[in-house]
Amino acid sequence: MTDAQDTAADSSLRITGGTPPDDAGSSATGASALAGAPIPLLEPREGIPPVIADAAGLAEVVAAFAAGSGPVAVDAERASGYRYGQRAYLVQLRRQGAGTALIDPVGCPDLSSLGDALSGVEWVLHAATQDLPCLREIGMLPTRLFDTELAGRLAGFPRVGLGAMVENVLGFVLEKGHSAVDWSTRPLPEPWLRYAALDVELLVDLRDALEKELDRQGKLEWALEEFAAIAAAPPAEPRKDPWRRTSGMHKVRRRRQLGVVRELWETRDRIAQRRDVSPGKVLSDAAIVEAALAVPSNVHALAALNGFGHRMGRRQLEQWQVAVDRVKALAESELPQPGQQMTGPPPPRAWADKDPAAAARLSAARAGVTALAEQVDMPQENLISPDTVRRLCWEPPVVVDVESVSAVLRGLGAREWQIAQVTPVLVAALSFDGA
Repeated sequence: MTDAQDTAADSSLRITGGTPPDDAGSSATGASALAGAPIPLLEPREGIPPVIADAAGLAEVVAAFAAGSGPVAVDAERASGYRYGQRAYLVQLRRQGAGTALIDPVGCPDLSSLGDALSGVEWVLHAATQDLPCLREIGMLPTRLFDTELAGRLAGFPRVGLGAMVENVLGFVLEKGHSAVDWSTRPLPEPWLRYAALDVELLVDLRDALEKELDRQGKLEWALEEFAAIAAAPPAEPRKDPWRRTSGMHKVRRRRQLGVVRELWETRDRIAQRRDVSPGKVLSDAAIVEAALAVPSNVHALAALNGFGHRMGRRQLEQWQVAVDRVKALAESELPQPGQQMTGPPPPRAWADKDPAAAARLSAARAGVTALAEQVDMPQENLISPDTVRRLCWEPPVVVDVESVSAVLRGLGAREWQIAQVTPVLVAALSFDGA
């Protein structure tokens, strides 16, 4: 059992604020937690709250949560795989003194008043970077946060999903059967709403337990620095050439074939956005690649390809064939180049040929970071970004010492706690001569 698991097994952590509905009995909670038998959490403590979908209801929620105390648990449900984009279709919150609220962003698309009311309050989220973009779209952005998933990683827990963390740390089992449903469905079924309310039921309790564990391990300041960086991060830049991420792209080699992928991807994206459906429901990635490899000459040839079968109507086939024909008419200079323009070092597999000394530095750095990650009991990628290590090893400072390496790491976005931990290891790796 790891140190983190030792602390997680402590009964005071497993029952802190985590009392299930009254009919379960708090004494049974403590006994089951001590016995190691997790308790199914079937109902929110105050029952399933009504879904707020109008301005009057939202105003009441804003007032209640502004008057509450302590951190606020926040979660959002999207309709990934069903709808275009990653917008929120339900927002769940819980705060001491305010209880739990379920808000429908379709009926209340502007939650900036709620965001303002919670400004300065610590928000507790699980896997914050997944929910922050869709919360930002509706006017909610924390100034302070605590990410329970990231806290679990830093504390060395092997499983950091919300269900696993709640079970291992607090001793309760959350139902996770509705995580991938179509949250754009209206009205939302009661079992889904129960699941949504339970997702924030114990989030603050989990936060409190993890804070104690991180403090015990001497990692709390590290975590707080990570959380501050997430809260301060600007919105992600739009991805350049997103069509290049089409599954199966490794099969596509020729420039005109690449042009077909680009044209079909962009046509699909416009249709998906107009219809507000997931792009995969319009045309699969596999079908795009099939058409790119074949570059069909007409609708009949297109219809014979996988993904363009009998279920696709003539009009749809013609629309895709027109897109292919547009690529056929392009001059060679208008076609995309193979591969994306490199903005950093080449793939590590090519280093041995291009720069053997850099390859030796990278090998030594990886070994050192791996050993250090095991020593501090956390995943390597949380100790330091692998991309940061690659960039440093490919272009090290002219003079390799603690100050110069620290400066490079800082410039690449590493946090101060990371710099303090990994700099000695990386200085040694950059000085590695391969002998």
